[in-house]
Amino acid sequence: MESPRIIAGAARIVRDVGIAEELAQDALVAALEQWPRTGVPDNPGAWLTAAAKHRAVDLVRRRERYARKLAEVGRDLASAPPHLDATTDPDDIDDDLLRLVFTACHPVLSAEARVALTLRLLGGLTTAEIARAVLAPEPTVAQRIVRAKRTLAARGVPFEVPYGPDRERRLGSVLDVIYLVFNEGYAATAGDDWLRPALCEDALRLARVLAGLMPEESEVHGLAALLELQASRAAARTGPSGEPVLLADQSRARWNRMLIRRGFAALARAQGASGGALGPYALQAAIAACHAHAHTYEETDWQQIAALYGLLAARAPSPVVELNRAVAVSMAEGPAAGLALVDALAGEPALRDYHLLPSVRGDLLVRLGRAGEARGEFERAAGLARNERERELLRGRARGCG
Repeated sequence: MESPRIIAGAARIVRDVGIAEELAQDALVAALEQWPRTGVPDNPGAWLTAAAKHRAVDLVRRRERYARKLAEVGRDLASAPPHLDATTDPDDIDDDLLRLVFTACHPVLSAEARVALTLRLLGGLTTAEIARAVLAPEPTVAQRIVRAKRTLAARGVPFEVPYGPDRERRLGSVLDVIYLVFNEGYAATAGDDWLRPALCEDALRLARVLAGLMPEESEVHGLAALLELQASRAAARTGPSGEPVLLADQSRARWNRMLIRRGFAALARAQGASGGALGPYALQAAIAACHAHAHTYEETDWQQIAALYGLLAARAPSPVVELNRAVAVSMAEGPAAGLALVDALAGEPALRDYHLLPSVRGDLLVRLGRAGEARGEFERAAGLARNERERELLRGRARGCG
């Protein structure tokens, strides 16, 4: 949980994300060695970040340009005790994380490498989780991360939040990264927990900081609106023992009204800055707003949602968007119409191992009264799912078809 902050703090000093990641690991090893003897400090995150920064300062001292680098770091950094380290300031943490995102999203890297590297450094995701999130083979993702670190070091990419045209060139990748980090927290690809709240909180905080930095960018506000609205449902998305609760079964009284209001306000800012043409994140926020406006599941305006998904498919075509559009069409026009769209996606390579494809198909088959076929689809979906909570849910749905 603390790893992204430690890496960001160290990267500000050494200006090399690969070395910063190693320093963060050194700090974690130091904690494993010292804490059993000395006890866990009152602020473990500050201790770890300070330990990594002290190692970074030592490294800078050994370098040829020690005097200039140490001046950038600040004279007080080397002598500050861990429990008094300046990184306990939440605003400073946000700035460092934002610098880390923009550094990892530098134009010298391919778009795919930017996303993979930042998910690794910021989200703390494993290579397997990143591969799942971006629908790419695991060895390919591993190579992207290694090559990206080498490229940033070789090119001497500065650790900074850029300005002007350079910021605009990197913005798309930054938004994608924040979105994918939130998604991993909102529905974890693997493990025993369906939600990873720390990832959602980091992504939401970054989206808010970015909206403050770039108030004229419609898509920045669109992403902030989307994450606010999605986060508003978090408390209702799991049951007493952590099991997933589907949208139709959620208690909307547990939806966070403050986050919904924030989401509506951010969406209004996105619409005001868009000039009349909403981008992909603002369109997704508009879809989330339709759900938030409905007091019950039955009151949901599925016609409007299907229309918005049609616009989204035109603006940002992808198999996953088409799958979501199929669900909306099935609710607006009936399960047969949705099933036709789902079956058209059967040959999509990107969805070959995507568990939600058979899951959606199983749901539509249940609604059409074809329970036997639906059971096979839910069993297939359970076999593809890597999150234990989601796997249990899909197995339960398969048993229900019996």
